[in-house]
Amino acid sequence: MGVVLDGVPSGLLVDETALHAELLRRAPGQSAFTTARKEPEVPEILSGVFEGKTLGTPICVIVRNTDQRSQDYKPEDYRPGHADKTTEIKFGIRDHRGGGRASGRETLARVIAGYFAGLILPQMKAFAWSDSIGSFENGLVGTRERTTLGFTNETVSKQVESFLLECKANGESSGGIVGLIVDGVPAGLGEPAFDKLKADLAKAMVSLPGCLGVEIGAGFAATKMSGSELSKNPQHFGGMEGGITNGEPLRLRVAFKAPSTLGDKAKTGRHDPCLLPRVLPVVEAMACVVIADHFLRQRAYHA
Repeated sequence: MGVVLDGVPSGLLVDETALHAELLRRAPGQSAFTTARKEPEVPEILSGVFEGKTLGTPICVIVRNTDQRSQDYKPEDYRPGHADKTTEIKFGIRDHRGGGRASGRETLARVIAGYFAGLILPQMKAFAWSDSIGSFENGLVGTRERTTLGFTNETVSKQVESFLLECKANGESSGGIVGLIVDGVPAGLGEPAFDKLKADLAKAMVSLPGCLGVEIGAGFAATKMSGSELSKNPQHFGGMEGGITNGEPLRLRVAFKAPSTLGDKAKTGRHDPCLLPRVLPVVEAMACVVIADHFLRQRAYHA
């Protein structure tokens, strides 16, 4: 897998150890609640970085896969909920050995992009957590410490551990909702009308494998509020007004479906019973990429 990043400013300090640490956050095989596949996730920077600094030229980074099993996939198998059939309909041909561009494996490239986006705005801090898995809800976030499953509520996390282990044993899976707060976002980012920051954030999140929806600020709950109730709490707007940042923290919720690999295939242990524990750094990365893009765009106005 790989990624090419264009437009990254020159002179930014690159810490390959920190980049590797971000990739390990989404790596498989790190707990009993995720796939048992093992990948070292070692990034190789091929271009755009010299002596620990960005050059301003395109940055290319690759990660070599080491634990693939192409023989597990058959040409005649069209997995429900995957892009197997639709890919073949669209292109008239497909590589059946895994999900290809529709595989969750491609999200490691997004995490790499998110790391470099964070260098552009070092004061920006994105924090994602498991807001719910199945019917289990995290509740209020009182800490920035996460459990293995991404919860900030340890009691709920313990309950979900048992639930997901049962899912794995039964070849079942579960969906959930990711909560996201981004601090340190400058005010004034986002373009009127079609390139609002909220529009680009929504597109970035829904582009993720398994994502089915995004809420900004109060989200759908705002439809049940009166105007006066909605307006009295700035958090309800999610840090944006008119699609332009207002200096408040950005607040989103991102919904992910249950993984589609079920039954005997899921019982082999090489598939995730829930996407959330591994998708948190990916959600953070996509937010950082979108915000960094808009920051560079805004800075061009005042160059």
